[in-house]
Amino acid sequence: MTKIEVHSLPLFEVIRDIATAFETEYEENCGEYHVNIPSHLGEGYIKGINFDGGFGILIYKCKFKKDLEFHFVVDHVHPLKFLYCLKGIVHHRFQENKKNNPIEQYQSSIVASKNTNGHILHFTGATEIQVGSLEIDREKFKHKVNCELRSLSPELKRLFTDSMALNEFYHSGYYSLQIADLFKKIEDFKNNDFIRRVFLEGQAYNVLTHQIVQYHDDTSEENGSSVLRSYEILQIKKAAKLIDNDLANLDSIEKIAEEIGLNINKLQLGFKHLYQTTVNGYVQKKRMILARNLLNNTDYNISEIVEKIGLSSKSYFSKIFKETYGISPSAFKKGNKSLRDK
Repeated sequence: MTKIEVHSLPLFEVIRDIATAFETEYEENCGEYHVNIPSHLGEGYIKGINFDGGFGILIYKCKFKKDLEFHFVVDHVHPLKFLYCLKGIVHHRFQENKKNNPIEQYQSSIVASKNTNGHILHFTGATEIQVGSLEIDREKFKHKVNCELRSLSPELKRLFTDSMALNEFYHSGYYSLQIADLFKKIEDFKNNDFIRRVFLEGQAYNVLTHQIVQYHDDTSEENGSSVLRSYEILQIKKAAKLIDNDLANLDSIEKIAEEIGLNINKLQLGFKHLYQTTVNGYVQKKRMILARNLLNNTDYNISEIVEKIGLSSKSYFSKIFKETYGISPSAFKKGNKSLRDK
């Protein structure tokens, strides 16, 4: 296993130390520092940028040939870190602790070491790994946003204002869909000048904002989680597939939510995000598409079609079909039959 020691704190010095250990050069553009992984170690890059007020962001996009660890060891209070595994899996542990905490894709961790205890990030070899890390120097940061910190929950306020690192902190969870989208925007943004620096700072603060909302959601004891997480999109797609495959015998929304393991609010949020409609709106749209295809391509009568799309009322079916297509189902069927007979 390769061990890389980083003995610096400002992100530009972190990149410099990594480049030295890699025996390669680093690049700088408008305060953003970038080092490519040399081919004898693997492929990818690591880049980082510091903003005013003790705030910065590091992005790791790497595939190392063998296991590699970054040891952040310096005789100083370490930054508060918000770690997001965007692809693969990364392990974190505190320097004086042998326990590795896995952070898998879609998961995030808030980590703060005690005193000058360092951080170790373990990257598994032959694995594509992408990690975003917000880095906060709490001594500088608390002076910049002192007013805003007053509105945080007591636990988060203690965390952000613990500039002497008197307490260790570790919290893990699944990051929200909004955070995933923000990191995608960061990756896709191609400008390489002052505009990029402003953009990155704005997106980094957006990530931090959503993380604070997510933490409150994680620790709330009321009504369960209400923030939609990235991994839950797979469950939303599963719900849509259940609807698509069995319109005629569809369960209630409550039953569908229970089957995929989400609460109803999450289910509705997911459908709004993926399909720009409610669950009921999605069901109605799919029923109308199926009804149109059956009217167009089969000899089923209206009553049979009503049953096959999971409705019980011919009059209600006629009403929503006409609202959707501007023509009654009987007129639609008659018109298409005339075309087929020609």
